[in-house]
Amino acid sequence: MAYDYELVKVEVSDGVALFQLNRPPLNPLNTQLFREIGLCALELTYDDEVRAVVLTGGEQNFAAGADIKEMVDMTPVMVSRFIRGAQDAFTAVENIPKPVIAAINGFALGGGCELAICADFRFAHENARIGQPEILLGIIPGAGGTQRLPRLIGPTRAKEMIYSGKFYSAEECCEMGLVQKVVKGDDSVIELAVKIAGRYAKGPAVALAAAKWAVNKGMECSIEEGLLIEAQGISLCFASEDRTIGMRTFLEKGPGKAEFIGR
Repeated sequence: MAYDYELVKVEVSDGVALFQLNRPPLNPLNTQLFREIGLCALELTYDDEVRAVVLTGGEQNFAAGADIKEMVDMTPVMVSRFIRGAQDAFTAVENIPKPVIAAINGFALGGGCELAICADFRFAHENARIGQPEILLGIIPGAGGTQRLPRLIGPTRAKEMIYSGKFYSAEECCEMGLVQKVVKGDDSVIELAVKIAGRYAKGPAVALAAAKWAVNKGMECSIEEGLLIEAQGISLCFASEDRTIGMRTFLEKGPGKAEFIGR
């Protein structure tokens, strides 16, 4: 894959793609960056060399929100197009059929927070500040914050974040389930995320994709429909080489010994 973008950088090593926003120092999210995020997410989806993704804004900040300079003079029609582009880009990230870890340093605010919650997991350095401060501008989140956030941490906590516009610490976000790991001191949250992603990259790719699809889609439908999705997912796994490797290795050597090939 080319990964030829101006505002996004991608490096692939040992099956892990480091997907980094590249509009320093705060990575404000503008039309071009939304477009590149969406296109890059599609490339990552179809790149067979990529089996896990680390999404980050770099060592200083994740993303401090939408580019208000671009938004300030928008008409309702213009902002509708702008937000639709943001939503489409973030949905493409959410639908990458591989494990995705957001590695958060500094600010992950507004659209930055909304992008982070599209990942499967969020790891944050203790210096991180995460929130949905759109209300302080007289608007509401528009790139998934009112929809994904309640599904992730519950409606009451989501309303508190959205209504207050507060910046939350990494520890506070960990307590509410928004963040899964907090890195302290001189340790690198990006290095930790790459390390954990490397473990997923060695896993059974078809099964991981099926599990992600079943969980994500199951959250949006009835349990009866979700069970059907689950049944379809496990059936698909039985068409994979990794399923054969996993089961035969279990019978011959015991659990946890399989060396999967990602097919």
